[in-house]
Amino acid sequence: MHSLLVPSIFLLLIAAAMAASAAFAQVPPSKARCDQLIKYFDYYGQSRGEGSTDGARNMIRIGARSDCDKGDYGTGIAIVEKLLRDKKMGIPGPDWKR
Repeated sequence: MHSLLVPSIFLLLIAAAMAASAAFAQVPPSKARCDQLIKYFDYYGQSRGEGSTDGARNMIRIGARSDCDKGDYGTGIAIVEKLLRDKKMGIPGPDWKR
């Protein structure tokens, strides 16, 4: 009986961990998440040099803001996440605040 109990508990722990990580990783598209990612990109994604076209001046980022303002949160979020990946930046979790 003991030989079956240990693997069963182990499998339950793995399943619980996978369910928890899947729930954490999937943040539904929303205005708040869209605003959060754009704010993150504006602050951390801009070059500090004079005349920079990064951050709030980035034309792709401006398009993402437009999508979010129109209510197309999924598209806006996807665009900003791509910008962050292209700049080799991490994508912040839903609890990030500045």
